[in-house]
Amino acid sequence: MKRALITGITGQDGSYLAEFLLAKGYEVHGIKRRSSSFNTLRLDNIYSDWHEEKTRLFLHFADLSDSSSLWKLLYDIHPDEIYNLGAQSHVRVSFDIPEYTCDVTANGALRLLEGIRHVGLHCRFYQASSSEMFGSAPPPQSETTPFHPRSPYACSKLFAHATTVNYREAYQMYACSGILFNHESPRRGETFVTRKIARAAVHIKVGWEDHLYLGNLEARRDWGYAPEYVEAMWLMLQQERPDDYVIGTGENHSVREFLEKAFAHVGLDWHDHVRIDPLYYRPAEVQDLLAEPTKARQKLGWRHGTGFDELVRIMVDAELQQCDQNSGKPLVARAER
Repeated sequence: MKRALITGITGQDGSYLAEFLLAKGYEVHGIKRRSSSFNTLRLDNIYSDWHEEKTRLFLHFADLSDSSSLWKLLYDIHPDEIYNLGAQSHVRVSFDIPEYTCDVTANGALRLLEGIRHVGLHCRFYQASSSEMFGSAPPPQSETTPFHPRSPYACSKLFAHATTVNYREAYQMYACSGILFNHESPRRGETFVTRKIARAAVHIKVGWEDHLYLGNLEARRDWGYAPEYVEAMWLMLQQERPDDYVIGTGENHSVREFLEKAFAHVGLDWHDHVRIDPLYYRPAEVQDLLAEPTKARQKLGWRHGTGFDELVRIMVDAELQQCDQNSGKPLVARAER
């Protein structure tokens, strides 16, 4: 039985990856941060109490900002595969807390790679890199496109990406980076624009809210469906040699298009409800991200299966179902950026 360690297991990608690996027969270990409230909602459908029954999913308290907790886990677990998905992942927020973003997102990867080296693990390492590293580089963007990051988050991801390449070359580690373009799902955090739009469209439709506040509507992104992207992560670690891959759909759409389709799906005109607030503009914008995923298609055999229109429907329908489950009781509105 292969053993995997996932940082960021309580997030969108981490929860889908945990499900995927469990279905493959893995024993899965995940890192969670201490919190005064439960932060494992995305894992409820696969979690089982180890006191009551045999389980292959184990959660451990540790933090990417704390080398001792990471190294202890590496020594105790001895994983065959490590997936570093943990990060302060909100781009706009990274401008407000740049030092914390860099410590967790950039140095977190370094701490893991140093831990692998010093503990003497012979494992395979996956680094979750980001299309945000391309920043203002003209589209389409491939593995050979020069990086031009435009936020503390993107700079942090670029450090982690370059460090992964360096450790692969310097210490002959099996270390890969997946440069994933935007990928969404109903498990996306509520402050990310796609989830924010889907949620607001439904809440306005049922009368719980009146308006939605957004920033730049012309930004274009290559949006895919998150459960499909975790398979690409796994495929990278099954290859004979480690390498880096761009993962995306090869088409992009604007925030305005997402708005139109989400509100139309519930029979609304977004123009009647959306307000622009400068608060949501980034100090340095990234206008156009578009993947060139030929390498992943040819070498990994990976292709996306869910198109843009279907993705919007999936996310809006999930919000409609959530409203029904709440029996008319509105959820607390979120005002974070």
